[in-house]
Amino acid sequence: MSATVESSPRVIARRKRTAGDMAKSVVWHVALLAVLVVVLYPAFWVLTAAVKPNADILTSISPIPTSITWEHFSSAFDGMAGVPLWRFFWNSFVIAALSVVGILASCSVTAYALGRLEFPGRKAMFAVVIATLLLPGQVMLIPQYLIFSEMDVVNTIFPLVIGKFLGLDAFFVFMYVQFLRGIPRELDQAATIDGAGHFRIFFSIMLPLLRPAIVTSSIFTFIWSWNDFMGPLIYLHEIEKFPLPRLLQSYNNTEAVSNYGGMMAMTLLSLVPVVLFFLVFQKFLIKGIATSGVKG
Repeated sequence: MSATVESSPRVIARRKRTAGDMAKSVVWHVALLAVLVVVLYPAFWVLTAAVKPNADILTSISPIPTSITWEHFSSAFDGMAGVPLWRFFWNSFVIAALSVVGILASCSVTAYALGRLEFPGRKAMFAVVIATLLLPGQVMLIPQYLIFSEMDVVNTIFPLVIGKFLGLDAFFVFMYVQFLRGIPRELDQAATIDGAGHFRIFFSIMLPLLRPAIVTSSIFTFIWSWNDFMGPLIYLHEIEKFPLPRLLQSYNNTEAVSNYGGMMAMTLLSLVPVVLFFLVFQKFLIKGIATSGVKG
């Protein structure tokens, strides 16, 4: 004889919201909306300034344009000084793509040597790499320029990308090393017993496990290289070699009338690839930051 026991679902009484709770919620949401307005206002101002006449950009304090003009975008698509717009996009893409390849090729190998291999002076070398993070980049500008000038590579993209292929970015080296430390060393030992060398271990085992870190470093490197202004300002002098950030500076001419509307329109166009790149790889970026090593 079987007995059935009927159990009713437990009902949890919801606490009634008081007037004080509602007031706190309203204040909290209003504060968040105020912060959101402050954060988004510069982007909104750039968007509206791109369709304003040049005379209204500096004289009118209202972000809402009184009249809309599209001539800034048409002039931006025409390029500058006879150089078409696609050339500037291509220059930025080449610099960003080479920077990504250089970071992945050099920093991953450097991190593998510092994080997985045992050799005399390894800890001292890693300490020196981390110490370079404390060195301001401005300190190295003059020595680097003198070296590249002696090499006769000024006015080329060589000074902008060569450092990426030499493992000089300590931030990404540190990130790879920390990621590698989360991978069990039993994988290396098992591969060594099977006769695999360091070359095989790195490419067949470590690189696939480093994929989240690789995607994260690729996104940051692409965005930083695409938006870099100081490097092209120092090393590039011919307009047909300018990337987009260097081109934007050309709209502000101290000896003539500055085309602020064209600058705003070009700014919006230059942001499109960066935004698309971030949206496509956003989930990989979050995964790369949130995970480490292998999943058990």
